[in-house]
Amino acid sequence: MRIGVLTGGGDCPGLNAVIRAVVRKGVKEYGHEFVGFRDGWKGPLEGLTKPLNLETTRGILPRGGTILGSSRTNPFKIENGVEKIKENLAKMDIDALIAIGGEDTLGVATKLDALGVKVIGVPKTIDNDLNNTDYTFGFDTAVNIAVEAIDRLHTTAESHHRTLIVEVMGRHAGWIALHSGLAGGATCILIPEVPFSVEKVCEWVESRYKSSFAPIIVIAEGAVPQEGDMITKDQTLDAFGHVKLSGIGDWLAGQIEAKTGKEARTSVLGHIQRGGTPTAFDRVLATRFGLHAITAAHEGDWGKMVALHGTNIVRVPLATATEKLKTVDPALYKEAEIFFG
Repeated sequence: MRIGVLTGGGDCPGLNAVIRAVVRKGVKEYGHEFVGFRDGWKGPLEGLTKPLNLETTRGILPRGGTILGSSRTNPFKIENGVEKIKENLAKMDIDALIAIGGEDTLGVATKLDALGVKVIGVPKTIDNDLNNTDYTFGFDTAVNIAVEAIDRLHTTAESHHRTLIVEVMGRHAGWIALHSGLAGGATCILIPEVPFSVEKVCEWVESRYKSSFAPIIVIAEGAVPQEGDMITKDQTLDAFGHVKLSGIGDWLAGQIEAKTGKEARTSVLGHIQRGGTPTAFDRVLATRFGLHAITAAHEGDWGKMVALHGTNIVRVPLATATEKLKTVDPALYKEAEIFFG
């Protein structure tokens, strides 16, 4: 077969490991040919390609980002977008697609599958919020980057007796905040799933100042105070209808200073969490996903996504990945609360 491969949405460490595994097994074991589509769904939409073979995928395992590029292009928001994709696939003799991405990318893949395009999905997101897989690659790397930042901020917070707030990614799911906050010994962790009380946060801050340690607060960008709304940069929407977040950390710092008189500062990690080399866990998981994805394609098991269940890679219906967001279980958050304050 002649198979197209694309990476869409936000980049993350581990994407290149998937591409490498798909091509390596696909060429050496099955004899398939591959075409890389550049910049997410923009590739098949505009016919933008890059050669994918054993030579072009050597040495990419430890590299962050994606050699194919990415974008948040939504062909269903573009006039005749789906028809253009089908036409380009036919022109290039592409038999099937392997789409590597998160909620938005796999949402497009699910719709195309329903319209007759042969698709296999691979779950990717640092937010770990895709349904029907225990973990997505990129998440472990993002958490480790956040934990390193928290560890470093502890020392400066204690030196200056400041409250330091670490704002991490997480629009609707607080997985990064929960894991990095627990691993980093945060004073409290604030996530989108549980609206927080500013008064309670200030109590935890005051409590921590009674010890010899300064408060470190980890907050997801999508966390919402009980007394207000989600903080956004502006109301501009991307192709998938998402507003730009970031700002909740600065807002909370102002509230803490006003209510406690204690100095507070915010560090927004932002895209730092997406960049750089993947952890060993993410390299292995991404590689296994790639190997199983090309096997699913070779066997013609279309409309499936490879997923991690326990320690096993399984195939699940592609549509189940995006039918709902995988959010933090309240019981897990309850476990973390014992360390607050």
